[in-house]
Amino acid sequence: MNIEGLRYAQAVSRTKSFSAAARDYGVTQPALSNGVARLEEELGVKLFDRSPRGVKPTAHGARILPMIDRALDALDSVTTEARRLTSPAEGAIRTGVSPLIGADLVACAFSAARTLTHPRDLVLREADLGLLRTALKDGRLDVLLVPEVEAMPAYRHRTIFTEPVVVIDPAVAPGTEDPVELNDAAGADFILVPDTCGLTTFTTQLFRDNDLPLRTYPGEAASYRVLDEWARLGVGAALLPQSKVTPDHASCRPLVRGGAPVEMSYEAVWDRANPLGADLEEFVGFLADSAGCRLPVPQQDSEEPDGQAAGPSSAVALQ
Repeated sequence: MNIEGLRYAQAVSRTKSFSAAARDYGVTQPALSNGVARLEEELGVKLFDRSPRGVKPTAHGARILPMIDRALDALDSVTTEARRLTSPAEGAIRTGVSPLIGADLVACAFSAARTLTHPRDLVLREADLGLLRTALKDGRLDVLLVPEVEAMPAYRHRTIFTEPVVVIDPAVAPGTEDPVELNDAAGADFILVPDTCGLTTFTTQLFRDNDLPLRTYPGEAASYRVLDEWARLGVGAALLPQSKVTPDHASCRPLVRGGAPVEMSYEAVWDRANPLGADLEEFVGFLADSAGCRLPVPQQDSEEPDGQAAGPSSAVALQ
């Protein structure tokens, strides 16, 4: 079975677009489409349906595509472990983090790097998503910890934790804590931020995927850190991950869709060809398996772990 065809199918599944998948892999769209078509012919099933709204898996594709993910993950694990055995890599794990990544996950990352089979230092860089993705592609970062809002299908991905999303609406009476359905929340005017940390992308995708109009406040906040304060002042409504809301906010309500909590997912992204590949898999696995990283806590004024006690003394944090 052609591995290239499997990777192309995985890329289409993640981007929901043949053209976006082709751009990510640096091939023409016809070349990628032909690769997927050959795979479908070999399997004897159609994997994708195309429509004006994009690309969706068929019923058969919904069964097979997760198997393709697992097969490629296993193949990449074999390759990276062999590389570690034959050509051990040195150096720290250079980690890029979105501004939405909280101190709890940073502390967990330091612990993960310290407890690897071959312990390593951790070098952090916090920046906008565009800068982080460019640094990963250029080889200046080894792994990203970012909101799961934009596919990079040529890279390895793993979800590391999720957290509930809440709505702060000044039009709601203080003390109201009942969940609010997404359809009902769509009546508010939401304050947005520049599309740099991932929150605005998440918000717009959420409303678009549910065929809901996104009403927005005509101004714009500089960063997500301002949304809580502005919503408190009555400027407009705000949608935030639960960990980014001050604990005493009186108009904070869980956001649900059909009664189920709306959640924001965060992922690790890294290059499958990175010399530290096996260590990165172990590092990311620790993050995904750690209960502490699944339980984000509300942020206080400090943006760093208390005293940086969680990180090894030789690590460097670059802001």
